[in-house]
Amino acid sequence: MMLDLQKRGCHNVEFVTATHYIPPILAALDIAAAAGLRLPLVWNTNGYDSLAALQLLDGVIDIYLPDAKYANNRVALRLSGFAHYVEGNRAALREMHRQMGDELLLDDQGIARRGLIIRHLILPNNLAQTGEVLRWIATNLSPNVHVSLMNQYFPTYKAIGHPVLGRKVTFEEYDAALEAFEAAGLNNGWGQEYPEEQ
Repeated sequence: MMLDLQKRGCHNVEFVTATHYIPPILAALDIAAAAGLRLPLVWNTNGYDSLAALQLLDGVIDIYLPDAKYANNRVALRLSGFAHYVEGNRAALREMHRQMGDELLLDDQGIARRGLIIRHLILPNNLAQTGEVLRWIATNLSPNVHVSLMNQYFPTYKAIGHPVLGRKVTFEEYDAALEAFEAAGLNNGWGQEYPEEQ
């Protein structure tokens, strides 16, 4: 399948929340590489990976695309069911940064070929504690890490009508997150434009 994606002109092969498939992925990559696979490999993850899993991927994955969702374990447990999320996430981010460093390598078309991009989703009522997440990244990894600040949250399923999570992020919350990015001293990254219809 990976070789077929390469033939079709895909820019990369992206593994999404694939930790439980690491052994067959590594076996398949061995075969695909021998047959000419050259595409960058992307590890798209919620950032709750074990160090043992990430160490198996050292030298294999070209681009890490993890989330840094929360700065508070109680919120992480309540909203996502993650126990000890903050410690687990921060250990995983440190390991990914150890493997990749700060540099994001792009090809001549501006498409990422190697590096680390950390995503952070802004939540209503600052539930994600955006400023604290961004400060931790800048202080404990590097101010030069690339961060994608996302304002695309919208309520679905049980969040519809919820008193805290039942609405999209306001412009003021989005603006505060952009200010937190600057205040953290981060040098590289992106925000999303605030949609007019919100």
